[in-house]
Amino acid sequence: MGGDRLNIKKFLYFIPFQKLQNWSVQFLTGTKIEFTAAYPMVRIGDFLSRNRNLIKIEDKKEYVRVRIKTHNGGVERREKNNVLGENIGTKKQCVISEGQFIVSKIDARNGAMGIVPKELDGAIVTQDFLSYNIDTNIINPQYFVLVSTTKSFVDFCQSCSSGTTNRQRINIDAFLSQQIPLPTLEDQNKFVTTFFSSMMQSDQLIQQAYSIKKQINVFLQDKLGMNTPIRPIEKSPKALLSFVNYSNIQKWGFEFVTENYNSLVSASYPYKKLSHLCNISSGGTPSRGSEHFYGGDIPWVKTGELKDEILTDTEEKLTQLGLNNSSAKIYPKGSLIIAMYGATIGKTAKLGVDAATNQACAVLFNIDSKQILTDYLWLYLQSQSDNFKSMAYGGAQPNINAGIISNYDIPLPPINVQKEIVEHINNQIGIIRQLREQSHSIREKAKQEFEAKIFN
Repeated sequence: MGGDRLNIKKFLYFIPFQKLQNWSVQFLTGTKIEFTAAYPMVRIGDFLSRNRNLIKIEDKKEYVRVRIKTHNGGVERREKNNVLGENIGTKKQCVISEGQFIVSKIDARNGAMGIVPKELDGAIVTQDFLSYNIDTNIINPQYFVLVSTTKSFVDFCQSCSSGTTNRQRINIDAFLSQQIPLPTLEDQNKFVTTFFSSMMQSDQLIQQAYSIKKQINVFLQDKLGMNTPIRPIEKSPKALLSFVNYSNIQKWGFEFVTENYNSLVSASYPYKKLSHLCNISSGGTPSRGSEHFYGGDIPWVKTGELKDEILTDTEEKLTQLGLNNSSAKIYPKGSLIIAMYGATIGKTAKLGVDAATNQACAVLFNIDSKQILTDYLWLYLQSQSDNFKSMAYGGAQPNINAGIISNYDIPLPPINVQKEIVEHINNQIGIIRQLREQSHSIREKAKQEFEAKIFN
């Protein structure tokens, strides 16, 4: 080997004994947090004390369980309703209290930490969640959460986590031994107030965007002359027969007819089946067993990429060989896509490039421009996403099929009215996009300004 290559290698690392918090090569050579020297440092373990309020779960008693969202998402209920003890597998659990700091052993590496809110006082957690009382004479709990959910700190948590890929648990001794900067309580309170003031401003912008989005649906219904939704069938234990107009049935099935009948509406304009306005097809997935089918230059769309936006690139691309050896086919730019499977049902996209899709995508192409504008059709389909979900079949992974989409009714106002609808809604969507971008910018700036105070 040449001397230059040898110089790249480093065979010995020297670490002061007093800094050995964890006898782990990954930890010792991993991420180190470069905190500012402007404030004194304090061990996390000096202001956290372990909550050991353990109880035995009783079968006939109801309990509230929690989950911690990653990336500083907060602590919330795990289930909407209380859970009966007999349905809880782990019989020894810990009771948590309002104001405690709680961390997920498994997801600490993903920023799953937070403060227990008032509504979860008395909830229970397994031993995969550690809860701590906080000495508020030393530290503002929210200041600590902000420090512990910064990217640098989360990277540190990753460096001292070990185990299999999806079950890596943090070394809690290393966590408690980590030191963080400790400004005065007055300064901590200022940092927290400034940060959450920005978060509130960001949330207000998102709320404005949400309100405009709701107004879009109201505008669309009004412009199309939509009437009040048809009432659902009255459910009565004494009623042996119920009658539904045949013309209003979009899908056969007792549950759909009785529970979703209220989603059907009439309009001032005539309806046409979607299959009378365009061609409808789907795609396919080449075998994953051949490396020659993937990594080409043919964009290949999956339902997870459908976000009601114009799609100009894809996560994966096919080779011509992969295309030839599957039911996938290339659709032209301007085609519309609707997701048919699982959680993404009803999500859409408009192709900004020629592309293929997998079999979970329904593709609308050769759209008859004499009858309907592509963008009007796209906007109307976006407004129907909840209705598509309500028409899904199946259990674990519900889906709609090409037949449901082909027979879906589309109101057809004159082209000039369609143009008015498209122009107005696109203008509103532009405003929504600006509000969301402003909201994101404010959040990022608040994070950067906080981190500038505590990192070098």
